[in-house]
Amino acid sequence: QVQLAESGGGLVQAGGSLRLSCAASGRTFSSYTMGWFRQASGKEREFVAGISWSGGRTYYADSVKGRFTISRDNAKNTVYLQMNSLKPEDTAVYYCAVTRRSVPGMRILEYDYWGQGTQVTVSS
Repeated sequence: QVQLAESGGGLVQAGGSLRLSCAASGRTFSSYTMGWFRQASGKEREFVAGISWSGGRTYYADSVKGRFTISRDNAKNTVYLQMNSLKPEDTAVYYCAVTRRSVPGMRILEYDYWGQGTQVTVSS
């Protein structure tokens, strides 16, 4: 069983930055492939970014490329999502998730464990 806890969400003005954190339980965190998803009100949950177990490979949705950066610190059992140049359309609940796959996919069904989410609100 893996438990995930997101933090770092909040209210920010357009153009601002936030860094989300996701702390994971489990002694094998360094072997987890991780992903960040988001779900805006009234919309489906969508892939935002993913990172391989080593951190050597990262993947991004087109909508966040060049603005968001995913990273991880295996010594701290934590994965991060640095979000810069935020836009009102980035407003959503952000979730981190774990997949047993070696590559972080973009589909929800590929992920096995989920956190409770953290709200990000970007004002115009």
